[in-house]
Amino acid sequence: MKKSLLIAALALSFIAEAQVQTPQASPPGSVSTTVGLTDVKIDYFRPRVKGRKIFTTDASALVPYGKIWRTGANNGSRISFSDDVKVEGVSVPKGEYLILTWPGATEWTVSLYKDVSLGGDLDSYDASKDAAKFKVKPEKLAEKVETMTFNIGDISDDSKTAKVQLAWENTSVKFSIAVDYDAKVMKSIEAATKVSPNNYFQAAVYYLENGKDLKQAHEWIKKAADANPSAFWVLHQKARIEKALGDKASATASANASLKAAKDANNRDYQVMNEELLKSLK
Repeated sequence: MKKSLLIAALALSFIAEAQVQTPQASPPGSVSTTVGLTDVKIDYFRPRVKGRKIFTTDASALVPYGKIWRTGANNGSRISFSDDVKVEGVSVPKGEYLILTWPGATEWTVSLYKDVSLGGDLDSYDASKDAAKFKVKPEKLAEKVETMTFNIGDISDDSKTAKVQLAWENTSVKFSIAVDYDAKVMKSIEAATKVSPNNYFQAAVYYLENGKDLKQAHEWIKKAADANPSAFWVLHQKARIEKALGDKASATASANASLKAAKDANNRDYQVMNEELLKSLK
């Protein structure tokens, strides 16, 4: 009897552990990037078109116009931000949110929903839990996208804005994200310059490029130059700051010193940049 029970227990254990693995109908997907100093990530499940009607007025469509959609399959799509951001101009605290949408022919409504445990239970949607709700215009895609895809792109040159794109079937929808990294940079400047004088160079260039206190930038760049007088890249930025301060004589002297150091180091790029800077100072 005991032997029979043991065999039965082993058989049940084998059945519990042995599972057949097959590809998911809507496989998981993930996309992430850093905008400025903010990490942005989207985790979602990717349904396929598979010959079905997706976005139309037809009530039998997979995603009929005007109806709330979990924006993906299974438990929907989640977006997270490592810092406070603005989404389509709306302030959104750092954290994780569901992406809920109401598709339309000429306009989509998008919600970033605070309660991620909602998942696909859309009947329990509560508008009071929207962290942000806004409208965007859909665009027609030239080529069909079989599998629903999220992208994070269109990052601006100053890394302060980006766009999230949803592409599926023949439709593309984008919404903007804006970040503010200045406070983080200022805090890191304060901390880093106490640790190493070499960090004064980066602090000074940041002040120059972002229209901040040029006198402070000049104090920092002088310290960086004193610590490494043959650094042509430091001397070049010193000249640029002095030019911005209106001190042409000092800017000319610094540019000439940078030019000489660049020639000694056989660095053609900085030779050209200094020659152009000197021309602008005449």
